[in-house]
Amino acid sequence: MNNPLVHKSWSPWIVGIGIGVLSWFAFWSANHPLGITTAFEHTAALIIQGISPEFADSNSYYQEESPKIGWEWMLVLGVFIGSLISSITSGDRERITVPPMWARRFGSSAALRLTVAFFAGALMMFGARLASGCTSGHGISGNLQLAASSWLFSIIFFAVAILTAFLVYGRKEGDHV
Repeated sequence: MNNPLVHKSWSPWIVGIGIGVLSWFAFWSANHPLGITTAFEHTAALIIQGISPEFADSNSYYQEESPKIGWEWMLVLGVFIGSLISSITSGDRERITVPPMWARRFGSSAALRLTVAFFAGALMMFGARLASGCTSGHGISGNLQLAASSWLFSIIFFAVAILTAFLVYGRKEGDHV
């Protein structure tokens, strides 16, 4: 029997159709586009509000936004749980902190790798908030709605990602991908 849950990867066509159906379901059930980074923004805002309620009361962000553990937060939790289940059922789970391509370029220091990964993630999060959306918000929901800003975002995002990969790893590492 061909159980799709044990496959290490699925057809991109099937995954694309699934994401499209999920996006329709999100609009139909919650009248909300798919998006991930808002959950992180709200989490940071809730932490700051918990630490310094006086600051939150005087900050205009809290008058305009109502940070909460809501729809986007459940999506983040679902992505994490789904990824965990997928890695366990497919057996595609390796404990690699320093990937071989990184080690060839920057050495085998796990601390360096984790530090760069943290700050790169923070930079991506800042960029996503600056662009009012991330790859899921613009790349999936915005493009499905044929929003010009989302198409522009996606083109720039992919161009910068390719350029960054060449700048970080160099052209020779392309042979190892």
